[in-house]
Amino acid sequence: MYGPREQRGPPAPVNVGDTHDVKIESKGKGGDGIARIQGFVVFVPGTNPGDEVKVRISAVRRRFAAAEVVTE
Repeated sequence: MYGPREQRGPPAPVNVGDTHDVKIESKGKGGDGIARIQGFVVFVPGTNPGDEVKVRISAVRRRFAAAEVVTE
């Protein structure tokens, strides 16, 4: 009864459609920028380490999320 939920870990701190201001910390192997929201990894294509951008979450998986830069 307790096993499966504990194995999944805590729920993601983001949801699809959320917007966040983030700072890109590094680049992933695929070239996407990597930011963190409450320690949760967010991949942001087209960004570089040091960029500070507003993003919209486009997909959420168990261990990471994907986001797009919001242009205003």
